[in-house]
Amino acid sequence: MFKKLLIASRGEIAVRIIRACKELGVSTVAVHSDVDQDSMHVRLADESVCIGSQQPQNSYLNIAALLSAAELTNVEAVHPGYGFLSENYNFAEMVTKHGIKFIGPNPQLIKSMGNKIEAKQIASKNGLPIIPGSEGGITTLDQAKKICSSIKFPVLIKASGGGGGKGMKMVTKESELENAMNEAKNEAKKYFNNDEVYIEKYFNNPRHIEVQILSDKNKTIHLGERDCSVQRRYQKLIEESPSPILTAEVRKDLLSKTVKMVEKIRYEGAGTVEFIYDDGKFYFLEMNTRIQVEHPVSEVVTGIDIVKEQISIAAKGYTTLNQTDIISRGHAIECRINAEDPDKNFQPSPGIISVCHQPSGFRTRIDGAIFQGCKISPYYDSLICKLICHGRNRTEAIQRTLRSLDEFVIEGITTTIDLHKKILNHQKFISSNFNVNWLNQEKFN
Repeated sequence: MFKKLLIASRGEIAVRIIRACKELGVSTVAVHSDVDQDSMHVRLADESVCIGSQQPQNSYLNIAALLSAAELTNVEAVHPGYGFLSENYNFAEMVTKHGIKFIGPNPQLIKSMGNKIEAKQIASKNGLPIIPGSEGGITTLDQAKKICSSIKFPVLIKASGGGGGKGMKMVTKESELENAMNEAKNEAKKYFNNDEVYIEKYFNNPRHIEVQILSDKNKTIHLGERDCSVQRRYQKLIEESPSPILTAEVRKDLLSKTVKMVEKIRYEGAGTVEFIYDDGKFYFLEMNTRIQVEHPVSEVVTGIDIVKEQISIAAKGYTTLNQTDIISRGHAIECRINAEDPDKNFQPSPGIISVCHQPSGFRTRIDGAIFQGCKISPYYDSLICKLICHGRNRTEAIQRTLRSLDEFVIEGITTTIDLHKKILNHQKFISSNFNVNWLNQEKFN
């Protein structure tokens, strides 16, 4: 096992990684910007290094500063968390070249799966069904028209190097195509420095299903699936495991094909394969080569600490787990608590938390980095913590989550806590009669 590890992230995921390291007996180094010096992850780590100013490009996205911090503190490994540089193959490659273990797959796999076109080709080659659309990047309007004529409108134009809804445009008719392509390419260039786009069939009312895997170069196991269909503008708000809509037959097929694909590409570490599920069929969407925000729901239903396993695989080169060790029990729900105002179009709500009372109790878990008096910065993602509740079944999980949300008190900033209550009390959520577009269409005010 490693003796010392640097965490190239901040916030709740940095705290989560520190906790796993403490249980493994691994010393931790936190990195932080100047405005994060009093943050929870800095307080909990064994050592900390300031790597720059508040702007992410000067600190958490500054590869040179992160490498300097790693060498200065003499760490053996770097955990990228999620966000920032977690799926940046250049960062992974440079860490490796400095003789430090990058906790994740090899840089080439990160690069391949980070390009959505190449990822689709790999998935298709290795047995996963893919969404109908272009086989490669689209460079001309005539190409786009030909593809759309083949798969029929509506379609999605997507950035090949993108994610999170950036560089993504829905098109319902040919007259909208040219303008949407230009907008998508401009956004893709702005956010990902890559203006390549491709086209896929748009599904009107799909679900978003993903499979959690753990893999070494010789063996892959799954930890079941998660349903992440409660989304706002392609951003997940509530996740649950298992999915309440999959039949046993579809679930078996989905998990089996996912494991086979991941084994064939000789993946190493924790990863997530995401799918669109529509009309009884699933289609490969993308693969995330890192830990996911929503990993705790898989942890609580299986009893497996994914982050500890991720670190252990990186250190030893193998996992001691077998598929027969994975037994799912009950149902879990995660609510992402964001510092946002739903009544003001989810406007960010930075500030100082004046009162903070977090829920507890039977099978209630909080993953976060907040405390009374802490400052929520305007410079980073608005996610401040996650509430995860486990029940013997979905009904009990919903009831426990609502009870916990009622106990949750955060004052000084505005959060999404009340919105989560409204969603979980809604009949469509209770009956699982919703899709990825539901939150954009439903009024919760």
